[in-house]
Amino acid sequence: MRALDVPRNAAVGAAVGFALAVAAYAFRVLELAGPFAGTREYPVLGAEGWFLVLAVVLASAAALLVTAALTVVSAYRLARDL
Repeated sequence: MRALDVPRNAAVGAAVGFALAVAAYAFRVLELAGPFAGTREYPVLGAEGWFLVLAVVLASAAALLVTAALTVVSAYRLARDL
């Protein structure tokens, strides 16, 4: 894991995922593109709560994707140097 820089890749992935989720949450909840198109009911958590849940899912998926991509690039570079 040390040779592939997995801890660094995970930190970069987490930062990218968090930034993407914050941007998407702010874009949707603060209505930066204008008001919502339709009226919907969001049970239990309300609209902001459900968008926060979706932001957490987006952050974790983006973090995993970036971490995996960076680790594959590290593995390729390591294999090429051997």
